Amino acid sequence: MAEVKIIDLKANVLEDNDILAAKTRARLKGERTFLLNLMSAPGSGKTTTLTRLIEAVKDDLKIAVMEADIDSDVDAKRIIEAGADAIQLHTGGMCHLDADMTTQGLDSIRSRRYDLVVLENVGNLVCPAEFDTGATKNAMILSVPEGDDKPLKYPLMFQVADVVIINKTDVMPYFDFDMEKAKANIEMRHPGIEVIPICAKTGEGIDKLADWIRKEFDKICTEDDA
Repeated sequence: MAEVKIIDLKANVLEDNDILAAKTRARLKGERTFLLNLMSAPGSGKTTTLTRLIEAVKDDLKIAVMEADIDSDVDAKRIIEAGADAIQLHTGGMCHLDADMTTQGLDSIRSRRYDLVVLENVGNLVCPAEFDTGATKNAMILSVPEGDDKPLKYPLMFQVADVVIINKTDVMPYFDFDMEKAKANIEMRHPGIEVIPICAKTGEGIDKLADWIRKEFDKICTEDDA
């Protein structure tokens, strides 16, 4: 009996994606553009966090945001009102962005040079973590109502992140959320990762997040000058 040839389609797709992502990352480095891929579950406060962050760094950095959604342009309008340029990326029903989609978005804004470009990924804790977008760094938001055990349930998301933002700290008294336990669970998945607690609603902790952004942008400039 003839052997059946098996082709791992997912492996092939991811390999092609990773090649394009590496090229995109190299091009961004040459242009001194810091691309931040921001991921989280729906309702974690990504857009509100971004509006606060824009307020904190817009005098230092020229910012653009690429808003990824299955449909609508609600979030893009909020970003523009906050003082940054924005474009809306419709995924056509897909639950994540990949390197090709990201590159298309970058090409559409390349006529103007930006220091910081934020890719607000589709709200999902599974698919976005599997695809390298070509971003300089990955950030993810864990909101207090989601629980301190999320790193145990969605390990890959925390493993690919370069920084974890814990949002909605103002509601901790009303939820069974232990900050130290959350940090320990995050550390278990990604030893040494930076964790920044914030409250996007009040602005608490946004200064620390802004400092992290400035530090990472400065690294790009320093590496290019070396």
